[in-house]
Amino acid sequence: MKKNLISVIILALCVANFVLTAILMFAVLPETKKANALIDDIAAAIKLDLQSGAGSGSSYPIDQQEEYAVNGGEAMNIIFKNDGSKEDHYCVIKVTLMVNNKSENYKEMITNQGLSKKQSIITDEINTIISSKTMSEFKADQAAVKSEILSQLQGYFGADFIIDVMFTSVMTQ
Repeated sequence: MKKNLISVIILALCVANFVLTAILMFAVLPETKKANALIDDIAAAIKLDLQSGAGSGSSYPIDQQEEYAVNGGEAMNIIFKNDGSKEDHYCVIKVTLMVNNKSENYKEMITNQGLSKKQSIITDEINTIISSKTMSEFKADQAAVKSEILSQLQGYFGADFIIDVMFTSVMTQ
């Protein structure tokens, strides 16, 4: 008789647990959906990317990236576009390219030193783009300058070969 009574109590508790769980789901689920919709609307309003791990920047793993110093790491002297003042402004800059060592062009460009043979193209593009900016434009948005240099160099060498442009040293006057 005791075993039957304990079984009935356990069955009653299980049914009560099931009913309370169902009530909880019906009470919480609609509010959760509303909160998720609100978060999506706010993110859309401020243009956030909700994709986990996606976004700007390099999508290549670190072991697939290799640095290449333009001009062997030597600084380049570039004159900025005249901003209307009577004096010239200069930029002394060191540029490093981040290359993808798994790219099809990697062997030809790095191992066979094709990139060092194309040094004049790289320095000319960097010089042309930076010299088309005033000093204040350059200082205000270096990321846009890097992006412009990157897109030009990717046009020459392929988008999967050169994956980033970095200014390792910048001095302006």
